[in-house]
Amino acid sequence: MRLTRRQALAGISSLGLAPPTLAQSSEQPLIPIAISARPIKAFEPRSPEKTRFGQLNFRGGLVLTANHPRFGGFSGLWRSPGGVELVSITDNGFWLTARPRSQGGRIVALEGAELAPILGASGKPLHRSRYYDTESLTIADGVAYIGVERTHDILRFDWAKEGVASRARIVPVPREVKRLPSNRGLEAIGVAPTGHPLAGALVAIAERSGGELDPTLGIILGGRQPGLFQLARHDGFDITDLAFLPGGDMLVLERWYRPLRGVGMRIRRIAGAGIKPGAVLDGPYLIEADLGQEIDNMEGLAVHLEQGKTILTLISDDNFSFLQRTILLEFELA
Repeated sequence: MRLTRRQALAGISSLGLAPPTLAQSSEQPLIPIAISARPIKAFEPRSPEKTRFGQLNFRGGLVLTANHPRFGGFSGLWRSPGGVELVSITDNGFWLTARPRSQGGRIVALEGAELAPILGASGKPLHRSRYYDTESLTIADGVAYIGVERTHDILRFDWAKEGVASRARIVPVPREVKRLPSNRGLEAIGVAPTGHPLAGALVAIAERSGGELDPTLGIILGGRQPGLFQLARHDGFDITDLAFLPGGDMLVLERWYRPLRGVGMRIRRIAGAGIKPGAVLDGPYLIEADLGQEIDNMEGLAVHLEQGKTILTLISDDNFSFLQRTILLEFELA
């Protein structure tokens, strides 16, 4: 979501995160970009020796910049097994693909970075269509899913076969999704992993579907138990992304923002067994942060395993504003 303006699915495959194939096409222009990365050595600058924050250990981070007008506005994030590949989407209809590079266990750069317009069914770029407001991303079993705000759609892409050249296909959603507020759409999306009661089902959550204190709408598409659920909201925080842990629990990224007052971030852990139609979900927070830590408008969350460790990666949406930053953070689940 731009802070300044802004039934069921049959046959979704079970989770199997294969590294993406970045296929090229004559109709799909790739834009190589050089990303400058300034390291974030301390998550809390006033306590540079501190590395433990809640249930997470800070591994490192980067402030990212690039001299291209389409760079920024990152609202969805995915990383491949082992973290070798990174894919993000901008909230104006572009893919970003890159290879993270680490030294001594700390991320230091994004290499081989490319931007490419996300394509609609006709091959026309989404940024030139009504589906321009792309807000959430997941990739599972070679298929990419993107949540689109304002139109309240979910788009499906054959990522393993065609990569960024893949064209969108619309996934049917329940009518309740179409009734969401215009600028409060499906900001969080993921696929339940193997072993989960909903294995292979697509799970999506709206940023905010009701009033300030109301829970927000969640949907389950496909799998054995499709339907609707709710996620409790607290303290004015809105939902900005989700990612599943390998064991089946769901992590939910939340963001609080007020002009001239600042920004906050939280990550909540939801028990996987509780995700079912009719449920009202809630759970404990793993981490809470504000402007005392190195955060911005955090909107993307990804989880991957790396040498047996569970790694969380977060990215911020700078709204293409010089007042904000594109931040990439890595944490290890303690």
